[in-house]
Amino acid sequence: MKVCVGLSGGVDSSVAALLLKREGHDVFAMFMQNWHDADTTLHGDCEWEEDRFVAEMVARKIGIPFYFVDLSRQYRQRVVEYMFNEYSAGRTPNPDILCNREIKFDAFLEAARGLGADMVATGHYCRRLPLTDASGNQVIIDGRPQWRLLEGVDPNKDQSYFLCQLTQDQLDKALFPIGGLTKPQVREIARQADLPSADKKDSQGICFVGKVDLPTFLKQKLEPREGEVVEVFDAFYDSCGHYASVRDTLASLLAVPGEPVMTTAFSSEDTGGAGFNNKSIIAPVASFAIIANSFDEKKLAGLSGEDWMRLSEPVDYSAIKFETETYRSGKKRIKKVRYKDNPLGKVVGKHDGAQFYTIGQRKGLGIGGHKDSVFVIATDVERNIIYVGEGHNHKGLSRSCVRIAPEDIHWIRKDMEMTDGEIRRCRVRVRYRQPLQGAWLAKRPEGLFILFDMPQRGLSSGQFAAWYSDEGETLGSGVY
Repeated sequence: MKVCVGLSGGVDSSVAALLLKREGHDVFAMFMQNWHDADTTLHGDCEWEEDRFVAEMVARKIGIPFYFVDLSRQYRQRVVEYMFNEYSAGRTPNPDILCNREIKFDAFLEAARGLGADMVATGHYCRRLPLTDASGNQVIIDGRPQWRLLEGVDPNKDQSYFLCQLTQDQLDKALFPIGGLTKPQVREIARQADLPSADKKDSQGICFVGKVDLPTFLKQKLEPREGEVVEVFDAFYDSCGHYASVRDTLASLLAVPGEPVMTTAFSSEDTGGAGFNNKSIIAPVASFAIIANSFDEKKLAGLSGEDWMRLSEPVDYSAIKFETETYRSGKKRIKKVRYKDNPLGKVVGKHDGAQFYTIGQRKGLGIGGHKDSVFVIATDVERNIIYVGEGHNHKGLSRSCVRIAPEDIHWIRKDMEMTDGEIRRCRVRVRYRQPLQGAWLAKRPEGLFILFDMPQRGLSSGQFAAWYSDEGETLGSGVY
């Protein structure tokens, strides 16, 4: 079998190529360049050239042909433009997932097949297994073999989340040679084989762009616009009808009567942020079952589509208004204007564009005078306002339910699709390296709703949720 390995210059793809060569396959390597503009990266203008140099040395060491392909036009059209459009609309996209769906297993696959490849292999930590029937035979649907996408065996490196948008056709042509290995094992194989990439550090940042200063990157197309930063006080939630409605509905769904958990505890260790390894975004603690709600399945089944829509809608902060008053200041009693005190919130600063910020972000706000950290809890791009809250347990940081619109629901396996009215227990991941979260899926004509046992931190529209079976199989995903 002729296999094209996407050789990036990193140790993972290098070992993937080595293992396939050892298995006796006809292997060749192809390095893809997807980005030309080095002005936005933090590592200078030669990072991709260095990666290509290492990739060529690896191919030479293994003894396989090496090719180069420029996919920058497709990458800009399918991934970068999508990013700009999403941020301009106030959403937070995940370019890594789009890159896999649109580039690595589409444009790159097409280029590889043009060179005679039967399959494409990458260095992803995940596993592809055949879907079999009771007799052990691979299931065939519409004349095509069916595949299962499972987590990699290394829980610290599992990358199935990044592949959650792949189709059966794409999986049919994909190989993941290192999915059954741990990262230390991959490093050791590379060292024993004396591969030039054996001790090369893992890449960070946006897929094929590199580590970037996100605002600088976005300012290529999105114009800065000064706006206000509004701090939301706890008193707002006491007066918010929507927040009270969500709380009451969650309480009515509990298996045992009581108060629902509306916020959760968090660690200061980041687990991937919004797809950019953003250290300024705080993610949930690993032991997610410490504080959780236990919902009654029968009660969930009784909710209407309207009920589910209300549960999934985020809090609207536009009700916080500020009136101005004039006063005199200084020895000369100069007349000035200020906002009147408001028990619901306060204007605490300025920003240069709501589109440059994401929910859960705590760095880059320039807000002082607080005992605890201050986090972005919402952005309003149309009115150009950022809403923030103080403390890890601020009510605005957590949400229990999200909706995936009907057109955004993606099932890797069609035989697992849900029908309207169906309720299903699943485990869900909303960010890379996040421990799988217990949740209920509810399919309604209005979309697919995900109700988490434990409220989730920093959920930002535009991100992907991926749902898994108890065996760790990635069943589907969608943008919430």
